[in-house]
Amino acid sequence: MLSIGTVHLPSPLILAPMAGVSDLPFRLVARELGCGFAFTEMISMRSLVQGNRKTGAMLATRAGDQPLGVQLLGRDAELAPRALEALRDGNFALVDINAACPVGKVVSRGEGASLMKEPDALYKLLRAVVRYAAAPVTVKIRAGWDDRSINAREVALRAQDAGISGLLIHGRTRMQGYSGTVSYRVIAEVKEALSIPVIASGDALSPQLIKKLFDETGADGVAVARGALGNPWIFRQAAQFLCEGTPAPEPAGDELAAVMRRHLELCIAHCGEGAGTMVFRKLFAWYIKGRPLVRQLKQKAFHAQSAAEMRALIDSFLDRGEGAEPHLPLCSPRPLAA
Repeated sequence: MLSIGTVHLPSPLILAPMAGVSDLPFRLVARELGCGFAFTEMISMRSLVQGNRKTGAMLATRAGDQPLGVQLLGRDAELAPRALEALRDGNFALVDINAACPVGKVVSRGEGASLMKEPDALYKLLRAVVRYAAAPVTVKIRAGWDDRSINAREVALRAQDAGISGLLIHGRTRMQGYSGTVSYRVIAEVKEALSIPVIASGDALSPQLIKKLFDETGADGVAVARGALGNPWIFRQAAQFLCEGTPAPEPAGDELAAVMRRHLELCIAHCGEGAGTMVFRKLFAWYIKGRPLVRQLKQKAFHAQSAAEMRALIDSFLDRGEGAEPHLPLCSPRPLAA
């Protein structure tokens, strides 16, 4: 188990927030395959205060989607009380502040990883969130802004002084984005310096790499992001690998097809048939990536207009006898929240 403040999580493996990815259907599928805790997509505090309809949909949850954390994006400490008030009825177990997103339009507003350059502003924001939040507060940071300003340890200590209950750290700088090498050393230095739980992030793409994050950093937990794209089994596999030294087997073709069907139906229930089918297009491509003879199926998927067409493509995938090839680590075709 992993305890953060008063919250006791069933597993040290969590699903990280991913923009445009970790919606309700994605979380439900991951939970059914071993994920014990998940975050919503990254939510703008300003959009919360403005009552944005899309933001409200991103906060949707239901039975089976607990415990759930919400990740907030912003920099205005004075806006925090109003944003948190909008979450009062949401039953969120944790409130996380994003100081790690490397996306250009985010950092240009002084949000996300830009806060690594402004420890005073981040401290002020965290103090306000801790004061007004109805749940324990965490923050996600990066190793630093660039390789000349590795300041994760100092930022983490100030965040702890602000009263947070846990910290997530991606072991890359903002300028690295999702490329280059994850610094296990920086994560380990943060873990050694803090008295609160530290959750490691970065290249958690397989059970072996997840174990390496634990071993090399001493972290209390690991946040899985890109490793879960098309591979929600990673939670089940990693849990077995950590306990027994051998990962759970890769899903056979029929199980893979069944999970794809389940995910499609959840998308349709959540978004409606047209929008749900559109959302599932990229998910289908992630599920079958790395498997043989699927190029034509992916091309057809990106032109599918109805649930019936997508179900037929899943059946066609199964008819090919797929599922024996190893599942490869996946990368997102679009920037993800840090």
